[in-house]
Amino acid sequence: MTMKLYSYYRSSASYRVRIALNLKGLDVEQVGVHLVKDGGQQLQAAYREINADALVPSLVDDTLPGPNHALTQSLAIIEYLDEAYPQVPLLPKSPAERAYVRSLALSIACDIHPINNLRVLRYLSDTLKVDDEQKNIWIRHWVEQGLAALETTINRSGNAGAFCFGDTPTIADCCLVPQLYNARRFKCDISELSTLLRIDANCQDREAFRDAAPENQPDAG
Repeated sequence: MTMKLYSYYRSSASYRVRIALNLKGLDVEQVGVHLVKDGGQQLQAAYREINADALVPSLVDDTLPGPNHALTQSLAIIEYLDEAYPQVPLLPKSPAERAYVRSLALSIACDIHPINNLRVLRYLSDTLKVDDEQKNIWIRHWVEQGLAALETTINRSGNAGAFCFGDTPTIADCCLVPQLYNARRFKCDISELSTLLRIDANCQDREAFRDAAPENQPDAG
C-alpha cells in the first residue's frame, strides 16, 4: 500500500509533515483536501471517516492500526515517521535534548498555531462578526507574541546552531518554517527575530524545505 498524506497546500500542519517526509526522503501520495472549496472538503463524510476532527493532515499507511490505517495530528505523524523510518533522525539522542526540541515544536504547534487556525478565524468572522481588520490584529498579536517568546527561549538555551537545535534539522525546524511563512502571509512584524530568521534562511537552503512550500504542492492554487 502506498503511504498517503491527506493535506491542504496552505495548511501549516500539513506543511510541517511534508518537510519531515522530504527530510527523510520518503515517497508519499498527496491527496488534496481543499479547506475552502465545496464548503470545505474536510467536512465531507468520506474524509470524516479518515479524520473525525475534520482537520488536516492525515497520514494513511498500512502499518498503522485501525480500519482506515490512519493517523492524525501533525506532530504524532512526524514522531511516527521518525520511529518507523529512523534514517535521518528528527530528534536528538539524549532524553533531555529530545524533550527540549519537543518543547520548541509544541510551542508552535500547540500555543501559536491553533488560535490562528482556519476554523478559529472562521468563527471570529462568521459567528462573532469580527471584521477583517480586527481579525488581522488578532492574528498578528498572537503570532508576534508567540514567535518573540520562541526567539527568547532559543537564544537563552545556547543550543541553536544552523538550526533550532545544533546543525541538523529537527521537528522544531519542521514547525518553525511554516509558522514564519504564515507570519509573512499575514504581515506580522518579525523583523527583530534575528535568530529565527537566520534559522529559516538556513532551512530554505535545503531542497527538502523548499519542495514542501505551499506554492510547490500539486493542489496549490
